[in-house]
Amino acid sequence: MSAPAAIPTSTSVVESAVINAPLSHVWHHIKLQNFSNFWSALKASEFVKSQEETDVVKWTFNDGTELEVKQEEHSTINHFITYSVITAKPELTYTSVVSTIRLYPVTSGSHEGSTFVEWTGNFSSDADAGVIQDAKFKRRDALADLAKAAAKL
Repeated sequence: MSAPAAIPTSTSVVESAVINAPLSHVWHHIKLQNFSNFWSALKASEFVKSQEETDVVKWTFNDGTELEVKQEEHSTINHFITYSVITAKPELTYTSVVSTIRLYPVTSGSHEGSTFVEWTGNFSSDADAGVIQDAKFKRRDALADLAKAAAKL
């Protein structure tokens, strides 16, 4: 009997939300070392090393998973942060992922004064459908947590 065929899947995920808070209240939370302050799935987020060109932060999840994430790019002008996972315990089932969180002010309409947040993830081609689905739901949960935290400011 042959092994089951892998389910073809996109290797990227995009989740977004409109958060009912000004961009400045939401942007305040978008620092890798502060994610545990809003994301309920994280037990801790702390600097591993901070260098002139990049920061590495360790995220410890409530289930015991540990990720070291490297800040690849950060713009306080364009309000986005890009990071990659560089180590994981337990090991990941895929080779790599690069994620970006981008914020936009909502400037008109019924949501004026709110913030549109987009959280993307681009995975290596060896990521399977389960990985993509997991990333989708983790981002949705984190965005809901971010909305709660931003509303408190």
